Amino acid sequence: MNSIDLSPLYRSSVGYDRLSSLIDSSLRASEHAAGYPPYNIQVLEEDSYAISLAVAGFDKHEIEITVENSVLTIRGNKQQQGSEGRYLYQGIANRAFERRFNLAEYVEVTEADLGNGLLTVKLKREIPEAMKPRKIPIGGDEKPVLEHEADADSSRQGPVKAA
Repeated sequence: MNSIDLSPLYRSSVGYDRLSSLIDSSLRASEHAAGYPPYNIQVLEEDSYAISLAVAGFDKHEIEITVENSVLTIRGNKQQQGSEGRYLYQGIANRAFERRFNLAEYVEVTEADLGNGLLTVKLKREIPEAMKPRKIPIGGDEKPVLEHEADADSSRQGPVKAA
């Protein structure tokens, strides 16, 4: 199966046009994706994540991390050293790599760290106040109330009685 029909989704949704190309590119990438370097994606908290890549033998200056159009790209380019010596067996890969990760809306890279052969990139989703759920009053002079503010107010005042 090389394509997915998303037309039922488009009938009841607005603004998901990018989803089709995202799924399509993911399917194509998984067919040809190399397993190098291996990586983990970890959920740290509700809106915090970490991507860890095994980059043994790479130094900080040999790795480049960029974010463009909601795509996190991690590239490694091993610098050739003058005298490499002779190996009886060379199992540690020193080849260049590029890994791409599609980021959801409002997910930002907060920090990156390299230690013990692992590159760890931390991510956090921060939804703007304007995008958080809010209650809309019907007729009247009340302004819209964000749901998390309404929950905090109701917990302080106790239950509301119906008139």
